[in-house]
Amino acid sequence: MTIEEHKQRTARSYKLILLFAMVSMFMMFAGLTSAFVVSKSRTDWLKDFQLPSAFFYSTAVIIACSVTFHLAKKAIQKDNKKATTSFLLVTLALGILFVILQFVGFRQIVDNGYFFTGSESSITTTFLYIVTIVHMAHLFGGLISLLIIIYNHFKQKYNSGQTLGIELGAMYWHFLDFLWVYLFLFLYFFK
Repeated sequence: MTIEEHKQRTARSYKLILLFAMVSMFMMFAGLTSAFVVSKSRTDWLKDFQLPSAFFYSTAVIIACSVTFHLAKKAIQKDNKKATTSFLLVTLALGILFVILQFVGFRQIVDNGYFFTGSESSITTTFLYIVTIVHMAHLFGGLISLLIIIYNHFKQKYNSGQTLGIELGAMYWHFLDFLWVYLFLFLYFFK
């Protein structure tokens, strides 16, 4: 086996492991949304609850994150390290902005008189809180991997012949993007 064949096998193995992890995560969120559907029939379910405006903005931000991560991957494939650096740093900034907007959304919900826990909470807002917090936990994993990718990029570990780390990071980030859009649309349309 040549070195190139070994690198290709290793890349396929890492991508398969990541794919398995993403399918597992999606199944967990499918379970949460299924529980949401079942709970919707409860008498204490809030029928008139509206998603906060910050969630609309955060959806646009996370889609932009996917675009900038994709552009970073394309730039490194062309050995354009300066553009790769810019796109990775913009992706990081947008990822942090997404998290901030999620907390702004939580604040908007509380300001509207809805609470996530305690005696004044409702099952509707508790479900919303759990779903978004679990997504943010996965996003924190994405931000940590992005920081590692940025570190490795500054250490000159990526070039047109070695893009595996950025490819894996982009795969995961696109998954997080897809997952949030799915959750957002589910929560928006399935009230």
